[in-house]
Amino acid sequence: MKKPVNEVFDLLRQYESRNVTFIEPDGSWPILWKRSRGVHVWDEMGRRYLDLTGAFGVAAAGHANPRVVLAGQRQMGRLLHAMGDVHPHRLKAELARELSRLTFERWSEDFGAKTVTGKTIFCNSGFEAVEAALKTAMLATGRSGVIAFHGAYHGLGYGALNVTHCSHFRGHFIEQLGGFGRFVPFPRTSEDLPPIEAQIKRLLRSKRIGAILVEPVQGRGGVNIPPVEFLPMLRKICDEAKALLIVDEVFTGFGRTGKWFACEHSGTTPDIACLGKALTGGFPLSACVGAAEVMDQAWPKSTGEAIHTSTYLGHPVGCAMALAQIKEIRRLKLPEHSAELGRWLGDELTQLPSRKGIRLESRCLGLMAGVELTTKTGGSGTIMSLKVVKEMLRKGILVLPEGEHSNVISLTPPLVVTRGQLAVAVKALAECLSNSASLDRSGSKGWLDPQ
Repeated sequence: MKKPVNEVFDLLRQYESRNVTFIEPDGSWPILWKRSRGVHVWDEMGRRYLDLTGAFGVAAAGHANPRVVLAGQRQMGRLLHAMGDVHPHRLKAELARELSRLTFERWSEDFGAKTVTGKTIFCNSGFEAVEAALKTAMLATGRSGVIAFHGAYHGLGYGALNVTHCSHFRGHFIEQLGGFGRFVPFPRTSEDLPPIEAQIKRLLRSKRIGAILVEPVQGRGGVNIPPVEFLPMLRKICDEAKALLIVDEVFTGFGRTGKWFACEHSGTTPDIACLGKALTGGFPLSACVGAAEVMDQAWPKSTGEAIHTSTYLGHPVGCAMALAQIKEIRRLKLPEHSAELGRWLGDELTQLPSRKGIRLESRCLGLMAGVELTTKTGGSGTIMSLKVVKEMLRKGILVLPEGEHSNVISLTPPLVVTRGQLAVAVKALAECLSNSASLDRSGSKGWLDPQ
């Protein structure tokens, strides 16, 4: 008799596009999620995992946070759906106000920004928020070009693909892309900044560039953390060129890096911020939040038919969960917790053992961390990285590979994780790195049940 897990995988093989879910022939990957709570996930076999992915960073206040779940349940019983841009509901207005307070109003107070309020376009997924920002830049400046960065990941819609750098995602669709994106290197050190600045200024002189789009910390690109002077440099360049600065905070927002938003580490106020992932803790809702002056300059007043909208715009269940999620992040002081625990985690990761022929480089800002594996001869450590990720899974710990070559082991746990839980994970990671050259299924040391 087939195991229930195998039955599900058989259904996926038969009925889902074969490009979506990767299934190892030997059954070692993936696991089949059944339920989750806090920092843990349980599979269909009843095994418990310590989740260091946060489900792509979504579960900031913990998986199935009781207050967030309750808010969604209550809203489903009252109003399950409204009418996007036609007949609104109260929570959409309240969430738009809350996002203004959390972003531009707070930045005005903290950083002396000129803008007092922000205005929001609600969307469903992170890439849609990016595309709303791209449209805003086009309308506000009259210029279609956008500067983005090597390693950038801004989503996979056709607009977002123009500014997503990885060839794995872009390559098959180049002939259908508008090609308005221009890419420059993403800095790792302060020494990288002058040539990048010069290249950006050349593009601004020679192309019709309306915006610079940047992740304050690159996530999918490999947890790349730029020098603190980077965003202020971009802000100054945009001001001089009358271009818009768009920060993609879809991954980095809501406490992930130890601040409410990663742009705050350098005191930089953007013109537009793209938000998603941890916004609701699990419901598909995102937001393009722009300075009111910019949004009003870009978008004409509605005369009954919006230029940019969707059926589920500002979904009432998502808005209810987002308001509850923001309250939980604030109540639990998760940005502060992320900052404190991230300092400890960063120190621990620098002490990880390396194997002969493999070089480790760790990067950490708040609870957004990555360990990059490269060979001493300069090649990527992809094979070793994937072995470690799979061995961590067998030990009961979920991590993901990131970066263009999948050679960066990323750690983005729910922000409610404890130091003790991270200590267990770091110890397991050290063991996996030490043993990685000989890892195979028979070499697994058995199931570890992290507390």
